[in-house]
Amino acid sequence: MAFEPYAARTHEKMQEVLMHPDIVGPGVHYYMIRGGSKKRNITVMETGVVGSEYIKTYGHYHVGDLDETYWFLSGEGIVLLQKMVEENGVPQHDKIEEFKAVRVKAGDSVYMPPGYGHLIVNTGETWLVMEDNSPVEGTQDSASMPGHADYEPVKIMHGFAYYVIQTGDGPALRPNALYKEVRKTDSGGVPISS
Repeated sequence: MAFEPYAARTHEKMQEVLMHPDIVGPGVHYYMIRGGSKKRNITVMETGVVGSEYIKTYGHYHVGDLDETYWFLSGEGIVLLQKMVEENGVPQHDKIEEFKAVRVKAGDSVYMPPGYGHLIVNTGETWLVMEDNSPVEGTQDSASMPGHADYEPVKIMHGFAYYVIQTGDGPALRPNALYKEVRKTDSGGVPISS
């Protein structure tokens, strides 16, 4: 079977990682066009919120030592990065060594180091469009759920250590109560709400 480069992330799939999975959201949260090793990948994100949580990507960790860079072409948002605590060489889904939030706008880029889970949040009023250099291609890969990405830890924890929510003062981080420990938090100037 040939590689199909297009995929859409539906609300049904996103319910696995939302702060309030029972709230109605858009039919599709974001669209992906995968370019493989010769072309970069493009992601286009919807605007808005599900309840009070901004539209986001599902989030994943890379398998192995793969790194990645995102280039932001349009819109504005927040990148979330987190690294799990390792105990006896085993990553602990519910314990985070380091969490970081980075505000982004068109023209910015963010490097995702190996070992760091990452997701993107659209906090703007227009499409958030980004390009990345993750190698997705071939019959062993799915444009929707590529083989080099591990989505399971994010699914188990129903999202990252913090959700990005809409408040009267703009975006804020709300802790995900399923996490037992977050050792270091760099909110990037985004307020933390209880």
